Amino acid sequence: MSTFLLIYFLVYCGLHLYSFVKARRALRFGRRAGASIAGFMVLMVLAPIFVRLSESAGFEALARIMAYGGYTWMGLIFLFFSASLALDTYRLLVFAAGVLLRKDLSRLSPSARYSFFISLLFTLIAAGLGYFSARDIHTERVVIKTPKLSAEVGKLRIVQISDLHLGLIVREERLRLILDKVEKAEPDILVSTGDLWDSQMCNFKGLSELLGRIKPRYGKYAVTGNHEYYTGLERSLEFTRHAGFTVLRGEAVVTGGMVNIAGVDDRSERYPDLSHEIPVKELLSGLDRSKFTILLKHRPEIDTDALGLFDLQLSGHTHKGQIFPFMLITRMYYKITSGYLKLNDNSSLYISRGSGTWGPPIRFLAPPEVTVIELVHKEGE
Repeated sequence: MSTFLLIYFLVYCGLHLYSFVKARRALRFGRRAGASIAGFMVLMVLAPIFVRLSESAGFEALARIMAYGGYTWMGLIFLFFSASLALDTYRLLVFAAGVLLRKDLSRLSPSARYSFFISLLFTLIAAGLGYFSARDIHTERVVIKTPKLSAEVGKLRIVQISDLHLGLIVREERLRLILDKVEKAEPDILVSTGDLWDSQMCNFKGLSELLGRIKPRYGKYAVTGNHEYYTGLERSLEFTRHAGFTVLRGEAVVTGGMVNIAGVDDRSERYPDLSHEIPVKELLSGLDRSKFTILLKHRPEIDTDALGLFDLQLSGHTHKGQIFPFMLITRMYYKITSGYLKLNDNSSLYISRGSGTWGPPIRFLAPPEVTVIELVHKEGE
């Protein structure tokens, strides 16, 4: 068993054990009911593995049913655990204050039973809001003024999509909602910053054809994300190319004679032989610096030795946590988890919240987005 799977089992089992104890203390169910609930929880812990096995065996209908059930439950249990942990922390603080002050403050603290139902109510409300939020695609606009774009061109519109995770859950209906925003933006260039495809199934014709209908005048470019490796790199690349994207794997192009677009593979410790790793500095050093340079890189990690060699790095990966309060964990790894950040040496970074969802079809306090970057000519200083 890999370290990743071991950590997954330990953490996910821990969430379920904590939630089981909370439910038993509140509801005081008997052994038979407890055994049934425990059995259901074990099935939900194993559901993501069953989904992958079903996909590999070609049972798409079964895989989709289990994916919807298992991943929706994953969102619910995470929300319940988060709310319960917050309430337990509050109850502990009230108890500690009572000990220190030598006063009975129990009236300020909800009982275990009330805490359970408060957490359950929060979970249902947050999950409901998060389900509809996942389908409400926001358009985020960033305007960058640069002397590297000629006065004759005036303006260039680049649209970024990221982390769609097309596959068992994010299907035609959700993709149409995303592409509607893309089409309304009227892109000159469309870029995908990884995790476009997230399924082991080969039947992707309908999804790739929908993406293929978007035909910006200066082309479509993509890079790999970590999930392209998890679900099969060759299959993922076939889907991306069939959708009309040029996949940049440690490569750079000049598009429209105006803009450099460079792309690098996502780093993959688990699949080092599949990644075309090339130092970003080496890739960018040979480019014409008089042209605006865009670097496509899935993870929002900055190669400090390449600062000044690119004007804008476009990334994704974080989903801004996707479900609050998971964003607090992602902030432990990245300086920012979404939005625009100015770097040193006239470089900058934009991190997309992602256009789709991974796992649970829920986005709570982290709505999906399609990003419109407008490059506008300004006179040189």
